[in-house]
Parts: sequence; structure tokens; C-alpha cells
Amino acid sequence: MDRSNHDMASLFAQLGLKNSDEEIEFFIAANRGIPENQALADADFWSSGQAQFLQEAIQLDSDWSEVVDTLDALLRA
Repeated sequence: MDRSNHDMASLFAQLGLKNSDEEIEFFIAANRGIPENQALADADFWSSGQAQFLQEAIQLDSDWSEVVDTLDALLRA
């Protein structure tokens, strides 16, 4: 399984978000604080397509699941 392109920048690009290091840091800072009892995909700042992608990445344990888990942790810190 090739995970070489599955980093945070490529995840943001996949989600249709700006993916420079600065933009990623800004997004995380602006959206930090997801409650522990809420799924990442249920956060109110995702579009329906983004939420579906995140949910499927975790449920299907896809190639994206590791970086999605990392984003999840960063948004809860």
C-alpha cells in the first residue's frame, strides 16, 4: 500500500482546502476545539462532501485514515 502522498497537505488538497503549511496551521487554529463526544466528520465547518470523505476514510480504514486521525487529534488539542 502506497501512503507516500497521504500527508496533511495532500489531505487538505483532497478536501478542496488551501494546503500550504501556513493555511493548514490557520485552519487548525481557527477550528480547534471539537468536543470529544463529536465525530470529526460531524463538525459544522465541513461541507457535506468533505464530511463524507472523512467519515469514509475512518470507517473503511482507507489509506487516508492515518492522516485523518492526525487531523482529528490536532483539532481537539
